[in-house]
Amino acid sequence: MTVKTLSTAALVLFATALPAAQSLPAQEVIDLTGRDQRLDADFEEVFRIGVLEGEDWEMFGTVMHVEFDENGNLYVVDGGGGMSLRDGARVLGLGSGGTRVLVFDASGSFLREFGTSGEGPGEFNMPAGFAIMRDGTTIVSDFGHRAYQVFDANGNFVRMVQGSEGGGPGGMARDLLADPRGNAAFTGSFGRGVAMIGDAGPPTSRPITRLGLAGEEVQTDTVVEAWLPARAEADLKLPGDISIPTGDRVTLANALSGLSQPSIFEPPLLAGVLPNGGIVYSDSSGYALKVTRPDGGEVTRIIRRPIQPEPVTPRIEKKHREKQEAALREGSGSGSMPIRLFTPGGRNPGALTPTMPLDMPEPTYYPELSVLRDLSTTWYGSIWVRRRGDEPESDGSIDVVTSDGRYVGTFPKDSTEMPDAFGPDGVAAFIELDELEVAKVVVRRLPAAVR
Repeated sequence: MTVKTLSTAALVLFATALPAAQSLPAQEVIDLTGRDQRLDADFEEVFRIGVLEGEDWEMFGTVMHVEFDENGNLYVVDGGGGMSLRDGARVLGLGSGGTRVLVFDASGSFLREFGTSGEGPGEFNMPAGFAIMRDGTTIVSDFGHRAYQVFDANGNFVRMVQGSEGGGPGGMARDLLADPRGNAAFTGSFGRGVAMIGDAGPPTSRPITRLGLAGEEVQTDTVVEAWLPARAEADLKLPGDISIPTGDRVTLANALSGLSQPSIFEPPLLAGVLPNGGIVYSDSSGYALKVTRPDGGEVTRIIRRPIQPEPVTPRIEKKHREKQEAALREGSGSGSMPIRLFTPGGRNPGALTPTMPLDMPEPTYYPELSVLRDLSTTWYGSIWVRRRGDEPESDGSIDVVTSDGRYVGTFPKDSTEMPDAFGPDGVAAFIELDELEVAKVVVRRLPAAVR
């Protein structure tokens, strides 16, 4: 392993010519070995929950989210029919009327359940994002209320924090990462997705934002301006006008105007939160993990491995197009995608329009395949990163490194899945489906070296 510090000496002469110039912080670059050191995924099973038939608390519909608190209690967000098909259209990431939060102790014993549907305070009306603070406070991003709902460690409703302008419906975020310091969560366009173009024009970065949730209105602070690959405005072919039941008529063109479409194989934005509130993220196609300060978001360390992205060849593009065409033939039978628009508030919150076709433009391809596909941080600050497998969209090995730049080792492909949640004392939760497609949550204990 070699460590490099990027010197700012070359900037000295230029900086002295500027009034009140400020020195730039040194940025440490750590180059890790390119040779994998095998880790064994022989994890001790602590408990598992989820059955086909049994008590109400142990039968899950769709497990949307799992997370631990500092006492090792496991929180399971059961979406009921959330993310299910409604008349053939999938409503992604939105909880249904049966969404609930189930809490289990460190041995797997059922403790309590909370969450009911409705339009009042403390009731779920289109819950989409969840975060559990270390003290057991639960944050629910509720699109129907256009607010973040806060519940205490016993599941009692505490308050609503109104969402900000912009962002998703009602200014709400779907992807939430709890701030270990409390009273806040981080959000961003994690993974790949279609981005909205605002009044200021196309986005120039993929921001990671801290949402302060201590008051009556959310306080937003951009802590990272991650790199955004070049995108073109999506040339969508729109079928016509629609009416959204908010009291105002809008056209579908207006509702979907300003969409930008990522290229196929575009590098995803991957991020995790460290115990001190700092962020580790990856925003390029190479193997580079950027570690920030807990306040201010400056990148202080870059951790790299000499594993290079692969070029996207004409053969890869052709194979991807054939795969997409086969999926369309099996589905709608055309080149259009069925969509629904929902209303996050108004007279009929959560109302869905009838399904309509949306003709998608011809895709563009990013020139190379990203090395990394997934990233998560443990309770104590280790970083797990999933590499790409042999195929363009397949999973490969999982590396474990520390935030200070030490390489721990690599779990070979197919030896373990990425945990869906990490907790104290080395516990990790995995969402699994059995042979009957019954959802289960399995809690295992990780060896000390990879916690």
